[in-house]
Formats: sequence, C-alpha cells, structure tokens
Amino acid sequence: MCANQRIGGRWLDSLSDEDLAFIKRFVLASGSLKQMAELYGITYPTVRLRLDRLIEKVKILDDLEIVSPFERLARAQHADGKIDVQTLKLLLSAHHQELEERHESPDRE
Repeated sequence: MCANQRIGGRWLDSLSDEDLAFIKRFVLASGSLKQMAELYGITYPTVRLRLDRLIEKVKILDDLEIVSPFERLARAQHADGKIDVQTLKLLLSAHHQELEERHESPDRE
C-alpha cells in the first residue's frame, strides 16, 4: 500500500455513514447538485451548503499538520455545523494551553 492510499483511507474512514451516502449519491448523480436537491427533496442552496461543509470536513481530516485528534474532531464538528466558530476558538485555545502546560511541566515520578 502506498502512502497516499494510507493517508486517503484515514480521512475516508473518518466520515460518517451519512457523509459516505451523500458522496455515493453525488457520484451517481454525476456531480449534479440539481439532481441531488431533487433526490433529497431540498433546495439547491441547501445541497450546496451540505457539499461545502463536507469539502471542508475532508480538508480537515486530510490535513497532516493537524496532529491532535482533539483538534481534528473539533474542527470537523465545526465543518459539520455542529459547533459555532466562537466555541471552536474557545476549545482550541484551551486545548493548546493545556498542551503547552503539559510540555512545560516537569515529569513526575
């Protein structure tokens, strides 16, 4: 297995069943957002928003610079629209502060 397959598999494995179903339908609809709107019984802008959120989530899950599982999860939750940007910033700030404190504190035996 090449490195790209391993990396690509990681983001794909992290998607929900709902995300995977959306991708499958999108591919089967040949990328037609109009057809996706008809399939889901929703408006074109709603499908576009869903796709934009999924694109952002894939970018986050595939970003090799994000090494913290907590940060990756928090960013993915934001991309899904489950937490707002202020909450994301607050969580990431507290997380980074905790990591810094752990790094600075001496090891205890």
